Amino acid sequence: MEKTSVKNQISKPTFIDVFAGCGGLSLGLMKSGWDGLFAVEHDENAFKTLQHNLIEKNNQYQFSWPEWLPKKPHSAIDILENYLSNFQSLENNVDMLVGGPPCQGFSMAGRRDPNDPRNKLVEAYFRLVNLIKPRIVLIENVKGITLDFDEKNGESEESSKVNYAKKIILELSDNYIVSSKLIDTSQFGVPQKRHRFFIIAIRKDIAKNLEENPINLIESDRISFLRSKNISSVPISAKTAISDLTLERCGKVKSRDTEGFEEIQYNGPLTSYQKLMNSGDIKNPSDTRLARHKTEIKDRFKKIIKICQDSGRLNVSLSAEVRESFGLRKRAIRVMDPDSPSPTITSMPDDLIHFSEPRTLTVRENARIQSFPDWFEFKGKYTSGGERRRKEVPRFTQVANAVPPLIAEAIGVSLLNYYFSV
Repeated sequence: MEKTSVKNQISKPTFIDVFAGCGGLSLGLMKSGWDGLFAVEHDENAFKTLQHNLIEKNNQYQFSWPEWLPKKPHSAIDILENYLSNFQSLENNVDMLVGGPPCQGFSMAGRRDPNDPRNKLVEAYFRLVNLIKPRIVLIENVKGITLDFDEKNGESEESSKVNYAKKIILELSDNYIVSSKLIDTSQFGVPQKRHRFFIIAIRKDIAKNLEENPINLIESDRISFLRSKNISSVPISAKTAISDLTLERCGKVKSRDTEGFEEIQYNGPLTSYQKLMNSGDIKNPSDTRLARHKTEIKDRFKKIIKICQDSGRLNVSLSAEVRESFGLRKRAIRVMDPDSPSPTITSMPDDLIHFSEPRTLTVRENARIQSFPDWFEFKGKYTSGGERRRKEVPRFTQVANAVPPLIAEAIGVSLLNYYFSV
């Protein structure tokens, strides 16, 4: 068991994870000492990953899981319809409800459609809050949720500004003391330029004597948390995170799970961060399958890497001139800077080019950049295309959508210390 600064508990405080994805937030909270009761996730691929790692796998981080809830994908709307009485019985018996309502409708990388049905799932989340009445509510989302939407007023052509972050905070404020902040996760050891909006609401009956808001407490604990993880300085660079996974060092072999593909043959960690992620005993991590780039694509990548290195345009989108010279229409392509944190990981595997090799990243490299440990295995499809992208959550998307376990663990440690220590 990893050491944390959490004091001994007679019984662990409990949480339920809604919109759980592949389980990044749950994993981090469990590693910090919380007891996960169960998780709600509607996508089959993402649930397969969560089930394999946090329900079925024989390790120390597992959900308790009630007998009344089948271990299968559920939507937040479905569970309210089918298990309402079970949720009513949980009233005042759950310490924390956590989750990140689907962020695609809010994301600056997407269309920011105020009518995206996924935005409406926030309402289902509040129904659960009102039913369960947890002591703490923790919500994570993209920066875009803090920005205004233009939303139509009923049948009229007029529109008004709607801010979902403000709506969420207002909804919670009747019964909770609410704190919110945009947090730079790279300051908590995540090797990625990833800013996420966190809302932490403490129920008023236990928040009476609070002298500080919980987000300030989490940030004041940051240095001690990093020290407990043997992270001496932040931010952590991309090279520090994934240099042990280069083909130059490791070579490649036939893929274990996909015929006709190759994968990286792992040779062990090099840096302290890599050792933290690998735990020193994962000899052959999963999800190292390589993309099948054609020769002309590899040659193009080599040229693009050199151009970006020579011009100093690393971690930023290719210039219009470079795109035009290669006949590229895609605007989001970036070459990684080995000496800086990675840009924010996205669900598109071809958004990032490796800092030294003419290829895109593997699922495992993306997972490292998201601070998933090497024992955590991803399940389901690797990618989806076309209309399926709106309905499926393949491995690359699971990683991109997840809350980085390291920031989740830091939050979990602080909340345990300040609200549940014996």
